Amino acid sequence: MEIKEMTVEQLEERKAAIVEELNNEDADLDALETEVRSIKEELETRAAEEEKKVEIRKAVAEAQAPVVEKVEEERKEIMTNAEVRASKEYVDAFARYLVSENDAECRSLLTENASGSVPVPVIVDEIIRTAWENSDILSRVRKTNIRGNLKVAFELSADGAYVHTEGTAAPTEESLTLGIVTMVPATIKKWIRVSDEAIAMGGETLVRYIYDELTYQIVKKLTALVVDDIKNAPTTATTSAAAVTAISQNPALTTVATAFANLSDEAQNPVIIMNKLTYASFIAAQAGGSFSFDPFNGLPVVFTSALPAYTSASANQVYAIVGDLAGVQVNYPEGEGIAIKYDDLSEAESDLVKIVGRQYAAHALTACGMFCVIKKSA
Repeated sequence: MEIKEMTVEQLEERKAAIVEELNNEDADLDALETEVRSIKEELETRAAEEEKKVEIRKAVAEAQAPVVEKVEEERKEIMTNAEVRASKEYVDAFARYLVSENDAECRSLLTENASGSVPVPVIVDEIIRTAWENSDILSRVRKTNIRGNLKVAFELSADGAYVHTEGTAAPTEESLTLGIVTMVPATIKKWIRVSDEAIAMGGETLVRYIYDELTYQIVKKLTALVVDDIKNAPTTATTSAAAVTAISQNPALTTVATAFANLSDEAQNPVIIMNKLTYASFIAAQAGGSFSFDPFNGLPVVFTSALPAYTSASANQVYAIVGDLAGVQVNYPEGEGIAIKYDDLSEAESDLVKIVGRQYAAHALTACGMFCVIKKSA
């Protein structure tokens, strides 16, 4: 390949190769020296040309000549969609899109065609991802992104393995019975009223204000629905519903240990789910024992207001759960993003704007023996 046809990287690689060739006994030193000089001259020429281009661009920019638009267009063409979505210009355009629902400006900034809904700015991805990760419950469940209704099989009953001694009759075939949980997605919605003055903030401030509040409330609701899946599950499995075990016991030093003992071998990463006020009841039981003993059996404690406090729970009501959250599955047919709708008409007389956020999701308990619910003793 001719030197002028080589890239800078290839020229540098060739220089390194020449150094290695100098060690060969039959190396043509004159030829190699000539080639090195040619490579050096070519690199210096290219560096000078690039420096000249930089100076010309700078001069053009200072003179505000029309050529500036061409340079900016070239720079824009090499930006990826991810880089565009992280820019202030795109965030501002997206804020205006939320208000007008006209996505033409957003799409004009993108350097690659984007089918479907307009891509959200990078900061929105970060807000939503952080909300899921900060949820101690939703961050532990199984997640899928499968469109439509989803059917998940679970083991209803099965024989164990056999020991087969050579020469004896073959063991009987395993008797395996499966159940099927059908996960039907539904829309979780949350809407807020925003004043015209807040809308006027625009830009990143408005985008963060809307998505922070709506995402938080939707994540909170989905968390409560997952907790309901567990506490309302039957204690005897059916062909369409996985089961949990249950104990009736008030907060005591052995309560969590008893619940833990009722889990199946498949519950590999169990946690304790309870209201913060219930935590205080367990600590009171610990203090009443007058010695150092962990009432939580060394398990992580996850707090949620979706469960009642022990002190306010009625008899036989579930106030705590011990189990592995991998036994719950959440399916997002349209992804984990939050869709936004804007309504500036229904309450226009009050100078208020209604903004609706929606999340399309299905959720269900999909394995037996993964949870033990703790009910308040009668």
